[in-house]
Amino acid sequence: MNDVLEINNVTKRFGNLVAVRDVSLNVAKGELCAIIGPNGAGKTTFFNLISGFFPPTSGSIVFDGNDITRLSTHERVVRGMARTFQITEIFPELTVFENVRTAAEVAGGYRLRPWISRAESLKLHHHVEETLKLVSLEARADRLVGELAHGDQRAAEIAMALALNPHLLLLDEPTAGMGDGETYQITQLIRRLHRGSNYTIVLIEHDMRVVFNLADRICVLDQGRMLAQGTPQEIAANETVQAAYLGNAA
Repeated sequence: MNDVLEINNVTKRFGNLVAVRDVSLNVAKGELCAIIGPNGAGKTTFFNLISGFFPPTSGSIVFDGNDITRLSTHERVVRGMARTFQITEIFPELTVFENVRTAAEVAGGYRLRPWISRAESLKLHHHVEETLKLVSLEARADRLVGELAHGDQRAAEIAMALALNPHLLLLDEPTAGMGDGETYQITQLIRRLHRGSNYTIVLIEHDMRVVFNLADRICVLDQGRMLAQGTPQEIAANETVQAAYLGNAA
């Protein structure tokens, strides 16, 4: 399989603080890679480097074979990278359909145009409908997102990311703040996107049940360094990881 994402010896310094230190990671097409680690391990900083919120101090990031190390977040989205956030980023005063259409218009390059043709509008409408089916929200298309349960709001945010037609989907703590029922709902959604639709996914997740049930590969960050990489079975058996983070969670 070809690598969608190649991260080569990336370091990020904030003054004297080294948040990420010499981290490398390759993600293959169709793979689901989970990033775990204790609080302060550098996970969110690492995601911010991948998605372009700030550049690395050193190292390089290659996406779909192109060096994107100095590209902006918007330029990375245009090239096929989409991200969700630990705190759900939606427009609560808009309907589910309108939220997803907003993202679809960005992907289609329509946001700065004063008008679009009827054919283009119909194409957008169809794209939004298909995206809502992917996340099982078609029956809630006309509901205001702010009125939905937290799990459905998260699904709507994921739908907005999918509407951007990503080659790589970055999910930051997708089950944060959820009870068991909503966690199961989002876990099943991610499983469908990965195994059913073959999306390439990198996720940060604190719930080890989710990680070990979904991931093809797990990467463990600790104090800004890559502590270990491996299959769920390899990580569960890794004594260094056990001592640093997992304990008996796996």
